[in-house]
Amino acid sequence: MKRAFLVVFLVLFAAVPEPSAQAQARADDCARIEVRPLPTSPLVIRTGEGEQRFQVELADETSERAIGLMCRLGLMPGTGMLFDFATPRPAAFWMRNTLIPLDMIFIGEGGVIESIHAEAKPLDETPIGSIGPVRFVLELAGGSAARLGIRPGDRVEHPRIPD
Repeated sequence: MKRAFLVVFLVLFAAVPEPSAQAQARADDCARIEVRPLPTSPLVIRTGEGEQRFQVELADETSERAIGLMCRLGLMPGTGMLFDFATPRPAAFWMRNTLIPLDMIFIGEGGVIESIHAEAKPLDETPIGSIGPVRFVLELAGGSAARLGIRPGDRVEHPRIPD
């Protein structure tokens, strides 16, 4: 009986995939990345269903935008990160070292939502781009946009977003 158990254990152990070198490299990257919250400010999204209020971190420096929400283990409800590029331009993001699914909300002139990429896959390095030039990108926990009824054409209000 002990021998049969040992054989079953060894077969199951051998079937468990070994972590990939890429996953290990990402884990090593997170060990080197300084994850620190940025200053927060209120943000409102006016949807067809009403107002959605958030407290967002503002990433407006190149180094802050480069790290974004990398290596975070989660986002509290009602929080996110707003990326400000100072002038409208095509924007593209990836999920390298990002451990949680995110909704990426691309915001054009006047705070109008141009497009939404829902449920971006953690650790995926495929570029996710805006449809056209945008000045801002808002990242929320994956599934937030659908759950809260946030859609293209809705308006985002924040002290940084001009009318």
